Amino acid sequence: MTTLSDLEQLAGPHKLAVFGAFHPDPEDGLGETGTLVMFGPEEPGFWHHVTQQPEWRDGAPDPMDRWSARVIGQIASGAGGAPLFPFGGPPYHPFYRWALKTGRAWTSPVTLLVHDAAGLMLSYRGAIAVRTRLALPDPPAASPCDSCADRPCLVACPVGALDGAGYDLATCHAFLDTKAGADCLSFGCAVRRACPVSQAYGRLTQQSSYHMGLFHR
Repeated sequence: MTTLSDLEQLAGPHKLAVFGAFHPDPEDGLGETGTLVMFGPEEPGFWHHVTQQPEWRDGAPDPMDRWSARVIGQIASGAGGAPLFPFGGPPYHPFYRWALKTGRAWTSPVTLLVHDAAGLMLSYRGAIAVRTRLALPDPPAASPCDSCADRPCLVACPVGALDGAGYDLATCHAFLDTKAGADCLSFGCAVRRACPVSQAYGRLTQQSSYHMGLFHR
C-alpha cells in the first residue's frame, strides 16, 4: 500500500517535496479520493535541477508546466494515483482552497498564501489524488504569521499594491513597467521576499525572476 513516505521518496529525486495533504470531504468534488497530496519545489536545489531537464532544452513553451506534468504524472502512476495541476484550465482546480485544507498553508496578512516551509514563496507544481486514506502527520498548530511581530510583508510593496487590503493587480503591473519596478522583476516580488520564512527557504533569484517574467508578460 502506498504511504505518504512512499510519495516523498518518489518525489525526492525530482527535487519535489510534499507540501501538505488532506482527506477530502464530499464537497471537494474529488470523487473516491481518499487523500490528496500536494507537491512544491524542494529547496535548495530545485532550480538547478529543473533547468537541466529536457523540457528546458527543447525550446518549446512552458517548460516548467510541461516538466511538472511529466514528473508528477510519473509519480502518480507509480503510486496508483491521478495527477492534478494548477495549470491547464479553464476550468482550474481550486489549489488555493486545497492548500488551506492541508493545515500547512494559511492566508497571510497580504492575502497571499503563506506556507510553513516556503513562506510567501509558496508554489504548487501539482497534486496527486490516491484512493487510500493515508496516515498524515499533525500539521503545525498555527501560521508563522501569528508569531511574526513586525509583519514586514504589509509595508514591503513600493506602491502599496499588496498592503492587506487586497491585491491591486493593475497598480502592480503599472509599477513593473517603470524603471523602479526592475528590482521586483529581477529579484522577485518585494512582498514575498520580505517574509522571514521565505528568506530561509532557499529559492534562487533566477527562479523568482523567471516567474515574474511570466506574470508580467
